[in-house]
Amino acid sequence: MQDLTKGPIQKHIVHMAVPIAIGMLIQTMYFLIDLFFVGQLGEAALAGVSTAGNLFFFIMALTQVFNVGCATLVAHAMGRKNRDEAESIYSHGMFYGLAATLLTLIVGYNFGHAYINTLVTDELTRQMAFSYFNWFLPSLALQFVLTVISASMRGAGLVKPLMGIQMLALLLNAVLSPLLITGAGGILPEIGVSGAASASSISAIFALVLVIKYLYKNPNTLTLHFAKMTPNWEIFKGILKVGVPAGSEFMLTFFYMALIYWALSRFGPAEQAGFGLGTRIMQSLFLPVMAIAFAAPAIAGQNYAAGKVKRVYATYKISMGMTVGMMAIMAIPCIFVPEWFLGPFSNDPEVILVAATFLSFVGFNFVPAGMVFAASGMFQAFGNTLPSLASTFVRVSTFSCLLVYFVSQDDLAVTTIWTLSVATVFLQATLSFFLLQRALRKKIYARAHARAPISEAV
Repeated sequence: MQDLTKGPIQKHIVHMAVPIAIGMLIQTMYFLIDLFFVGQLGEAALAGVSTAGNLFFFIMALTQVFNVGCATLVAHAMGRKNRDEAESIYSHGMFYGLAATLLTLIVGYNFGHAYINTLVTDELTRQMAFSYFNWFLPSLALQFVLTVISASMRGAGLVKPLMGIQMLALLLNAVLSPLLITGAGGILPEIGVSGAASASSISAIFALVLVIKYLYKNPNTLTLHFAKMTPNWEIFKGILKVGVPAGSEFMLTFFYMALIYWALSRFGPAEQAGFGLGTRIMQSLFLPVMAIAFAAPAIAGQNYAAGKVKRVYATYKISMGMTVGMMAIMAIPCIFVPEWFLGPFSNDPEVILVAATFLSFVGFNFVPAGMVFAASGMFQAFGNTLPSLASTFVRVSTFSCLLVYFVSQDDLAVTTIWTLSVATVFLQATLSFFLLQRALRKKIYARAHARAPISEAV
């Protein structure tokens, strides 16, 4: 574990963000490998996997409650030099993580197919989506336990070992996926899209086993107290207070994505496949920036709890500059030469055209999205994620109302959807920026005079 209230801010950001970025880079390679082999199975397979895979955003919304809640509360406890409190948060959080894992499996296998049926009209695409979902769900369910562990350790300043384990799991995923999809020349059974999903679930189990082994053998971590793996309303309330608004942001993103798939269903599987391909590429490009966004809240959170105002503001300026700068660089090829990213993943000209058009439009989103990421990280550090939720709600609700209106006009063009997306992200970034300036004035200046008690910090 690491005390983030001392030493150079930029060094801490790099120290924490680099291993996260490396892990995400490997995850990016896995996404690309997965896309390559699934894309060879045809547009129906790509559309089916993309549609079922959108449930990842739904699970991310739920895990984000633990991700932000546990990381923020642990960071505040560590900033107050209260390790016992940090370990209590971690232990009680694990109880809720295990409960969420079990509940996800029960609900997913009972109602997941109904969700897919609402978004897919093509029978072959539907069957591909079902096949992928059935094997992908265990991977999704295990994310709750993995998130509680990684978020709690990140709040305590421990990142590198867990990122190393994640890297190994993702490498296993990247190796298994093409082998199980294609059958490895007859050596293994050829199970198509189910192979991609199975590889994800196997790697998630592998990651959990390695994490448990590492934590058991290494004393320099937060200790999991089995006696405290019980319901605790005060801690759960603190997790929900910080985490629910952040999780709701991802839930709105899930709704946003599902609405786009619904609108594109009127055009056919090629448009859904192109959107799914373009979205995966975009997510892969965002991962390095998200690494900074994940590192900043732990640093700012510990310093905020310790009452070190100048270090909190320095964290904000550095993280904002890094995220916006990286986004600006990545936007250039997306806007001008989006085809560079797409060639290996599909041989269908229509799918490529849809994906390229999507990337050329959303490339204009990158810089404002970087501002949103940086602002969201600071809201997490303060333990108040409601402003971030408010800006996301304004964006998604505005986009949804406009999209439903244009769909009702019966002359909807695909490019209209992307134009609406660009406009509403700029709206979100503007609102996030002004809300953050208000929060900085209120939180930091008040914090300069006195530390808040534990009840106020959570």
